[in-house]
Amino acid sequence: MLNLVIFGPPGCGKGTQSARLVKKYGIQHLSTGDLLRSEISQGTALGLEAKKLMDKGLLVPDEVVIGMIRTRIEGNPQSKGFIFDGFPRTEAQAEALDRLLAEKGNSIAAMLSLEVERDELVRRILGRGKDSGRADDQDPAIIGKRIEEYSRKTAPLIEYYQQQGKYRQVIGQGTIEEIFEKLSDLVDATVN
Repeated sequence: MLNLVIFGPPGCGKGTQSARLVKKYGIQHLSTGDLLRSEISQGTALGLEAKKLMDKGLLVPDEVVIGMIRTRIEGNPQSKGFIFDGFPRTEAQAEALDRLLAEKGNSIAAMLSLEVERDELVRRILGRGKDSGRADDQDPAIIGKRIEEYSRKTAPLIEYYQQQGKYRQVIGQGTIEEIFEKLSDLVDATVN
């Protein structure tokens, strides 16, 4: 089973590159953002609480996200693997994901980290906000807060995966195809 973490700050291209990796490797895209937005669109209690936090640029509590991940993995026992997009965001989540996968006799093969300059991130997110209509993608102050939240709480995961020998860095600037080629080379080197 091929399990990958695609990693990087908001706006680095995780969703775009995940879709391409899913197609190439036959794995399933597991985006916590998509899971949360689904809950929001359905108007569930979880969705309403998540929306309040997301609109402020804050993260949803670990136990909620981990529960959603477990449900998705257990609901797809035939999967060739998963690409985790937007998860884990903290070391506690990474440890919980490792335990969950170990219960299933699996592990993370690699963490693919997309590195993009801050100004480029803001430009991309504002552009995405025009298309998506998402309030959290249209306010530069909220975007800045999300990038700061990533730097403070999520970027330390790099060391966690470095210690396991699973960290792989890719410069996430250039054409979508160029970035995808670099990611594919890393995945191929990891699995072969």
